[in-house]
Amino acid sequence: MASLQLFHSISVPVFTATTLRRPLNKGRVTACLNVDVEAPNSLKLKLNGSKDVIEEEGRVIVGTYARAPVVFSSGKGCKLYDLEGREYLDCAAGIAVNALGHGDPDWIMAITQQANVLTHVSNAYYSIPQVELAKRLVANSFADRVFFTNSGTEANEAAIKFSRKFQRFNHPNNEQPAMDFISFTNSFHGRTMGSLALTSKENYRSPFEPVMPGVTFLEYGNIQAVKDLIKLGKIAAVFVEPIQGEGGIYSATKEFLQGLRKACDEVGSLLVFDEVQCGLGRTGYLWAHEAYGVYPDIMTLAKPLAGGLPIGAALVTERVSSAIVHGDHGSTFAGSPFVCAASIAVLDKIANPSFLSSVSKKGHYFKELLTQKLGGNPHVKEVRGSGLIIGIELDVSASPLVDACRDSGLIVLTAGKGNIVRLVPPLIISEKELEHAAEILHGCLPVLDSSN
Repeated sequence: MASLQLFHSISVPVFTATTLRRPLNKGRVTACLNVDVEAPNSLKLKLNGSKDVIEEEGRVIVGTYARAPVVFSSGKGCKLYDLEGREYLDCAAGIAVNALGHGDPDWIMAITQQANVLTHVSNAYYSIPQVELAKRLVANSFADRVFFTNSGTEANEAAIKFSRKFQRFNHPNNEQPAMDFISFTNSFHGRTMGSLALTSKENYRSPFEPVMPGVTFLEYGNIQAVKDLIKLGKIAAVFVEPIQGEGGIYSATKEFLQGLRKACDEVGSLLVFDEVQCGLGRTGYLWAHEAYGVYPDIMTLAKPLAGGLPIGAALVTERVSSAIVHGDHGSTFAGSPFVCAASIAVLDKIANPSFLSSVSKKGHYFKELLTQKLGGNPHVKEVRGSGLIIGIELDVSASPLVDACRDSGLIVLTAGKGNIVRLVPPLIISEKELEHAAEILHGCLPVLDSSN
């Protein structure tokens, strides 16, 4: 075991990635110099294989995840490798997170350099990477200002708070300003209590009710239902995903988003675009809403922004920002120099017009390829999506197909009610790799007959 020498007399253990440490209260520590310090007992993690790791996980991790039975140990580009050395083509990208794939050299350089300089100071102080990232986000979007968070659900929580504060600020004499929200069927906005209240899946909400009150779910795409409700003057904001990812890869129409913008403007409600999954180049546009020519008051981001490190952001107009003052919201970790340096590396690459053009081209090619290879199967109802966020809707559960693909070396996801295969590969994926993915999907289709 490696060690560091402090004050020339105390030996402090440095634990590597292959060791685990027992809690400190299991060991004896003497707080005097020139006295030996007994190191905490340690257990070596025996990596004999995936089976051992899966069994260990079952003993020490809270059981919130129904994980696939695979232990990934490394990745490069669009490939993942498990402990046994098997190779997989990654068309999940950590749930649309690893936009630049695994081990991007510029991303590695950015985080290595920043780690050697400064990682965290909190938001009690200024830091250069946070300001530089905010400047880039503002320069490349509708927004005037940015609030950083650590995740997508936190970004949506911030949007909830900002929307309510905005209504109070702009209607100071109204004893009951608009405090309610509109969300939509098949929506997913997060798992914390406010964002969860905006998420339509009842099985996500019901174990934790009562969640935040005041949310009405309307049919995605039904602009008349929105007009009827919003005219009552009680809606602080409308939350909508331009493309629903978790809900099943459903794209809004231009008329629907235009109608939302107009309805919000007529009564003073805010329009919030949740682009946590569909934003930052995923559709071939930097922001998914750019394809529609409709712009929000608030946009929430997260997944791909830091290339695998935790970050979220709420981008807002000056009109919204003017309602927010010191102390209205905050975060200890959000926007750290380390994570923002990583995000700058990601954003600088993805915002390049040639990069976005390649995503659009590859997405069009992949969707055509999938339609050609899979469209004739009676279980395949539709292939849909935009750019490199694609859904394959089935008339049966998608799980057997997802499992068969994994066994054949392809990682894909489910979505919707479990009957949709979700494809969100790294944006750097090649056409050759897309062809390989399509071949595996086609070859695994017969499993749907046997499972059914």
